[in-house]
Amino acid sequence: MNTMGGKESQLLTMLEPTVGMLGYELWGLELLSPNRRPTLRVYIDKGDGVTVDDCASVSRHISGVLDVEDPFVGEYTLEVSSPGIDRLLFKKEQFAAYEEQPIEVKLRFPFEGRRKFRGWFFGFDGDDIVVRVDKHEYLLPLSSVDRARVEPTPEWIERARPATVSAMNESLKEGDSVLDEESET
Repeated sequence: MNTMGGKESQLLTMLEPTVGMLGYELWGLELLSPNRRPTLRVYIDKGDGVTVDDCASVSRHISGVLDVEDPFVGEYTLEVSSPGIDRLLFKKEQFAAYEEQPIEVKLRFPFEGRRKFRGWFFGFDGDDIVVRVDKHEYLLPLSSVDRARVEPTPEWIERARPATVSAMNESLKEGDSVLDEESET
């Protein structure tokens, strides 16, 4: 699956080596308003999470590549961010980590009378995405997917938290108990 059009695929091919060289995965990209002043949204990821500084660094490097390659006529806007917890899924391989998780899938064309499906992702059946909505399983053609987005559950959010945030929370809990003990004396 590749939900990106021709121009987006060209940009992905152009930018992926630079992002990879910097130690990040180019999770995906979106090109908005390609006929007017375009906005290029680039999503980067890495194992221990993405910071604002990471996004700024990647943005500077990508800007350099875009200045040299000049894929846009006129001005454009570049946005670099993490995919976020409610991330878009751009490639078939990205779905694996989200099996049995809530998902929203929007198709390019109606399937069984609808384009939007909000349910639970239950893997693949050949080239079809298996999505359970209420008690009905739909086999949605992967080639027809316009957009797929993970809908995080509280359990998923807790599991996805960076270790530093979890350690900080533990530290705060310990500090709170020390404060409580001191206030009792």
